[in-house]
Amino acid sequence: MSANITRPGDWPELPLAAWQDTYSTLHMWSQIVGKVRLALSPKLNHWWEVPLYVNAVGLTTSPIPYAGGIFEVQLDFIDHKLTVQTNHSTGATMKLAPRSVADFYREFMAILASLGIEVKIWPMPVEVPDPIAFDQDTQHASYDPEYANRFWRILIGSDSVFKEFRARFIGKSSPSHFFWGSFDLAVTRFSGRRAPERVGADPITREAYSHEVISAGWWPGGGDVAGPAFYAYAAPEPEGFAKQAVRPEKTFYHPQLKEFLLMYDDVRQASSPRAALLEFLQSTYDAGADTGKWDRKELEKASI
Repeated sequence: MSANITRPGDWPELPLAAWQDTYSTLHMWSQIVGKVRLALSPKLNHWWEVPLYVNAVGLTTSPIPYAGGIFEVQLDFIDHKLTVQTNHSTGATMKLAPRSVADFYREFMAILASLGIEVKIWPMPVEVPDPIAFDQDTQHASYDPEYANRFWRILIGSDSVFKEFRARFIGKSSPSHFFWGSFDLAVTRFSGRRAPERVGADPITREAYSHEVISAGWWPGGGDVAGPAFYAYAAPEPEGFAKQAVRPEKTFYHPQLKEFLLMYDDVRQASSPRAALLEFLQSTYDAGADTGKWDRKELEKASI
């Protein structure tokens, strides 16, 4: 058992440059695991059959239906292993260590087959530039267990606060879930109204944004966002949303992403990271709900 198991109030550093290679490899591994869940799970609104979930050791698919039973896949960032467990008392493990995506893909699919789980997935990554087919990807082959563990510990803290924030809302809301395509943890609230159709949108985007939403999440960073950040956006974006005063003070609006951002380090270094993150989630929701004219009395608890 690793000595760096998460502790209450633990928000570790996660500089993007220090774990970029591990991040890129883990992104591909999570897509392979997530695509298995996608292939075998009944379709849900807004692609809710797609994500992974934070648990006590890492990320899990949750139970996946198969042949009258279930199985579950788990990425363990304490003991650094992948486990597959069925309800028939059968299972298998593979080590999480520096190895290529192609090697990971071959061993993982072989494990599933050895357990009688036959599944085909599209072997191309999504939502990344210059994708390489999983079975041909020898470029991404890094795994630093310390940074994988830090990443998971941040997910634990964020997930707990997201769930607390979600509990304030009595309208339709997503779970707090981890999208392996964009590699972010997110929670989304719905106004209950259909959104205007997005002309020219692909089927994935069309389904994801079929209704008005205000979404918030955590992302490791990339591009001109040089580090992990919390984000919040409204879709469709109401007029005046970007100009609303939001909190904490270091929150800013990113005009290209069309999102409010609060850098993770500003939350981590706050006297109370939980309070800072809740303030960000609430104030950005307020901005979207007020400018979007949501029926807040019907959607929110009477008191917070």
